[in-house]
Amino acid sequence: MRHIIGLLCVGSTLFVAACEKGGSADVDRALKGVNVIDETNLNDIMLTVADPNEAVDYFKRASRSEPKRIEFQRGLAKSLVRAKRVSEAVPAWKKVVAHEESTGDDRVDYADALIRNGDWDAAEAELDQIPPTFETYKRYRLEAMVADSNREWKNADSFYETAVGLTTKPSGVLNNWGYSKLTRGDYADAERLFAEAITYDQKLFTAKNNLTLARGAQRKYELPVVPMTQVERAQLLHTLGLAAVKQGDVSIGKGLLREAVDTHPQHFEAAVRSLRALENKVTN
Repeated sequence: MRHIIGLLCVGSTLFVAACEKGGSADVDRALKGVNVIDETNLNDIMLTVADPNEAVDYFKRASRSEPKRIEFQRGLAKSLVRAKRVSEAVPAWKKVVAHEESTGDDRVDYADALIRNGDWDAAEAELDQIPPTFETYKRYRLEAMVADSNREWKNADSFYETAVGLTTKPSGVLNNWGYSKLTRGDYADAERLFAEAITYDQKLFTAKNNLTLARGAQRKYELPVVPMTQVERAQLLHTLGLAAVKQGDVSIGKGLLREAVDTHPQHFEAAVRSLRALENKVTN
């Protein structure tokens, strides 16, 4: 970080040197232009690679220095979310939305913060204020989540489908959509959506685990054919074993749990506990 800021400062020095012959007015104009460039770069750095709490402190100082500038208010709100300080992020986003230069994206981000804070009704109210012509991936992903929370399945499916079409990286929203189907008991459709999510992100273990749950709910006790490490294989066998037990297929579940213990490259305490608890229950 210090190295990057140092480079920006060096750039400012070079600009000043180049303008010395042009008089003080030229120097002032050059400095003003460089400050804008440096500030924009620093804001971007703070919102991406900087430590989230350091970013919060930076934008707080900037907002106190220039309280009317929305980019500093917005940066503070985003940094608070990154730092998982959601209860502080909500009033910060409310202030951004009240600003005369706020955008539809700001209101979507405010709704996102409200959902993270568990205030679903307020999030829905914010999303309802956004014109239907404002179509973004994040807006429709949040709309789908709100519809899910209200058990409005038809609307949820429509919003999920729209969101998928608005991004080149739909793995997360496909996983959410699949989980929605899983909670409804639509296991076959859930399996399809989880499998599709993995095609976009082969490292998304949540989707692999959910896919295994969906298969177990249909009494499909073979692991799905997806890329997995040895540790993931053991964890998925554990999930499948518990799913089998839940379905009443106890002997199959015990076999899957034993295989999970044998497969894991280290001691698999969770699977061991599950197997012991099951064996003790059967014995008693």
